[in-house]
Amino acid sequence: MIQLNTPLTEESVRSLKVGDMVELSGIIFTGRDAVHKWLYDGNTPPMDFRGGVIYHCGPVMLKKGGRWISTAAGPTTSIREEPYQAAIIERLGLRAIIGKGGMGEKTRQACQKLGCVYLHAIGGAAQVLAEAIQEVQGVFGYEEFGSPEAIWQLKVERFPAVVTMDAHGNSLHKEIESASGRKLAEFQAQARK
Repeated sequence: MIQLNTPLTEESVRSLKVGDMVELSGIIFTGRDAVHKWLYDGNTPPMDFRGGVIYHCGPVMLKKGGRWISTAAGPTTSIREEPYQAAIIERLGLRAIIGKGGMGEKTRQACQKLGCVYLHAIGGAAQVLAEAIQEVQGVFGYEEFGSPEAIWQLKVERFPAVVTMDAHGNSLHKEIESASGRKLAEFQAQARK
């Protein structure tokens, strides 16, 4: 297990490869559809994302004793952010994206060019992943976007994920898609016999 601390450096990110298991500690930010569109449109968030991590997540938040607590924080499907992600990586200086299901070619190329990785978090483990959140440090866009779409600033400790797109142009998602396509063609050829 590789331990990573935010903010991430380009050197630490480029040392990772597809299949590496990592644990992230430090500050990460959530962001889903509304925030990605807002950022893509040129709006500037009040926090510094350089060397940072954006988590495709709409956490379930409760306010207790005047502070926010995350009770569930599972990944959402990342491909929805494909139209925006490459530009956001470049403009904000992101070093990692966390989500599920992988991303497309534009994001893969941006990761390779700019020194960023895609980290796959386990879907269906929202409560377990929330246990890695030590503190909710702030929220931006709560009124404008609503709770699941807001940017939540989270302090995490040993947040688990797997590198499935690295900064060298490799993509486990692309490899699986190609292998599945070949297997499907074999099955179709056998069915025609």
